[in-house]
Amino acid sequence: MTLPRTPSFRLDGKRALVTGASSGIGQGCAAALTEAGAHVVCVARGADKVKMTADALVAAGGSAEALALDIADLDALDRALAASEPFDIIVNSAGTARHGPALDTTREDYDAVMAVNLRAAYFLSTRAAEGMKAAGKGGSIIHISSQMGHVGGIDRAVYCASKHGLEGMVKAMAVEWGPLNIRVNTICPTFVRTPLTQATFDNPERFAWIRDKIKLGRVGEVEDIMGAVLYLASDASAMVTGSSLLIDGGWTAG
Repeated sequence: MTLPRTPSFRLDGKRALVTGASSGIGQGCAAALTEAGAHVVCVARGADKVKMTADALVAAGGSAEALALDIADLDALDRALAASEPFDIIVNSAGTARHGPALDTTREDYDAVMAVNLRAAYFLSTRAAEGMKAAGKGGSIIHISSQMGHVGGIDRAVYCASKHGLEGMVKAMAVEWGPLNIRVNTICPTFVRTPLTQATFDNPERFAWIRDKIKLGRVGEVEDIMGAVLYLASDASAMVTGSSLLIDGGWTAG
């Protein structure tokens, strides 16, 4: 009897680009991919911080390089991808938020969130897919979305709008690019402990609301996301596209 074999989670010989890689979830994703053998181009706006991440990954035995880039600058994004070899894996972890009551939202707040969370995500996806198509080898595009792409949240109307839009975008791209073997998916975390979320956790009322909603009784950690990104980047998820992987501790279950 010949038993089926588990598909490999290894990424040896693969090239990956990770945005938002200088800290938090993006940094964790970059670490997960290098541990699995991928060469990772770490992208973030701050040159010093993203170089520190890349240097740490190399010191840990991985293969990585740093690229200082604001992905909301679409001309700079175009130039960077045009100058690079095609990528096998894209992990877009860059994101921003301007939380507050919907009635207080300014046009500047709205535009700032949409520019990064949706507009940049859209054109990063299309430019990366162009390179994958030209190389004729397919690939995996992974966006770090949010549980707020599936539900609503207090003071998060603009953020939710951007993430719900991202979820719809991913489904449409998956339909269009399936014949090219380009897979597009999202990871949707709950509140994860990072420098960007610490202000929320420091608010006792808001933290109590979060703890009450997460059925597992704790907030997320960066390590909770790392296995998910490795799964979606690897052959283990070869039949997965247009999907959302909810890592929310049961928040959206009810």
